[in-house]
Amino acid sequence: MSSAAPALPPALPRTYLFVPADRPERIAKARASGADVVIVDLEDAVAPEAKPRAREALAQVLDQAAAPAPAQGAGSGAVLLVRINAAGTPWFEDDLELCRHPGVDSIMLPKAEGIDEVCAVVETTFKDVIPIIESARGVHETAQVARVPGVVRLAFGSVDLALDLGIDCAPEGEEIELLPFRAQLVLASRLAGLVAPIDGVSTAIHDLPRLQKDAERSRRQGFGAKLCIHPQQIATVRAVFAPSAERVAWAQRVCAAFDAAGGAAVAVDGQMVDLPVYQRARGVLRDAGLLG
Repeated sequence: MSSAAPALPPALPRTYLFVPADRPERIAKARASGADVVIVDLEDAVAPEAKPRAREALAQVLDQAAAPAPAQGAGSGAVLLVRINAAGTPWFEDDLELCRHPGVDSIMLPKAEGIDEVCAVVETTFKDVIPIIESARGVHETAQVARVPGVVRLAFGSVDLALDLGIDCAPEGEEIELLPFRAQLVLASRLAGLVAPIDGVSTAIHDLPRLQKDAERSRRQGFGAKLCIHPQQIATVRAVFAPSAERVAWAQRVCAAFDAAGGAAVAVDGQMVDLPVYQRARGVLRDAGLLG
């Protein structure tokens, strides 16, 4: 018997936009860009010697945001997530202390390779965590990491994983070399009751057709969102992951026919519709914001 798919909330984030923590003037712009989540990056985007200064700059931004301000609107509405430095680095503990700030909604943990470091983040900050799986050890521990209380979603670090494994992905290909590892994140997320994971970045910033192809591959493989490195990527990614008008219309026909049949199998558009198809159709409507 098929089990029900996990319910998708209407506001499931699809676009996660990075902004360097040492460029605080970009944070407000990023929050106004239309991204669902803004990731203020203390890790890869900041040089080692600049990390203390970046942390101080972010703290000032968080303190300013805590002052009385409009509670809604495109600029202030994006969720603020902080990517800290990995466990074992000289900056990890100070990053965690900063992330206790109430202005930080959640934390992205890079190089996640085991439950201990994930638990340390949750227990220190009392915030939700999105671990990035981007190493061989991280892939091996994915199922355990996904089950840690406080983990709300997994992210795939495709670039770092390929480097760690010595994989040379074809520059214009479908990254078939990484398919087995992407599948592990999708499976671990489903088994742990998490929403669909976040796929890694597309490094070709201005190649929007390539970005669309990458995002479509991600969606077909079971991912529900994508990391973005430039605001101009947001519209393309959102369009790919949002249900199309045709898909929504199909889901409405399926639900109407199945409900009218009292839950019995029925044909729609020449295809049989049973309970699993009905559940998928409801998921499409829920993801489109048409179901509570």
